[in-house]
Amino acid sequence: MWDAFKDLIFACVQFFYNIVGDWGLAIIIITVIFRIIVAPIMHKQSKSSYQMQKMQPLMNEIQTKFADDPTRMQEEMQKMYAETKFNPLAGCLPMLLQMPIFMAMFQTLRNIGSYEDTSYTFYGLVPDLTAAPSTMFSQGIGAFIPYLILMLVFALATFMPMILQNIKNDSKQRNQMLIMGVIMTVMMLWISWGSPAGVLLFWGVSSIFGIAQQQLTNRYLRKADAEREAEEPLKPVEVDVERKVKKQRPKKKR
Repeated sequence: MWDAFKDLIFACVQFFYNIVGDWGLAIIIITVIFRIIVAPIMHKQSKSSYQMQKMQPLMNEIQTKFADDPTRMQEEMQKMYAETKFNPLAGCLPMLLQMPIFMAMFQTLRNIGSYEDTSYTFYGLVPDLTAAPSTMFSQGIGAFIPYLILMLVFALATFMPMILQNIKNDSKQRNQMLIMGVIMTVMMLWISWGSPAGVLLFWGVSSIFGIAQQQLTNRYLRKADAEREAEEPLKPVEVDVERKVKKQRPKKKR
């Protein structure tokens, strides 16, 4: 079943190769189509991340206020989630749904050389999409530069979403995310060192597309919040005044 799925992915890449005549461009087209298909899922994930960012100050306040009472802290967190109708797991589910597709694409592109005896190039810019940067490093700096660029795009595309998402947070949290981002970038560079260039091309294009979609979603949500706040009318102060019925004065008898 899994092998059949990978064969289907290669058949799609090969289909676009027969149209455009370049394996690298065919991979880019497949990547863009894939990102368009999962765009609704990514929109939900970006929306969940945006809501989490808005709620972060309140979450920090609860954590500070009930630092000595974990049970009460958890209760207040659950109460806040219920009142705001926020599901903290909503941002994880889209990523879990995407992982099988990403893994299939990764394995297909990693073993693409075994499907067909041909030269897998990207318009001469990347002479061999099946070769890894570690292999090309021994062939001289000129041959290695295109693979180095793919490595940097692969790593920075993983780092940038974390920075863009937390750029407006307080300095302590921003510094923590910065450190985590640097560690992840180093890990991505290590992974990319032994990964085929076709995989790096796929992941880099996919990540850039994802960053653009996240920024557009955040801009749309910020605009919607601003319009909602502007349209909310000021509620008039309602004073419940009970008027007393005046009693008629008794007439004086003459």
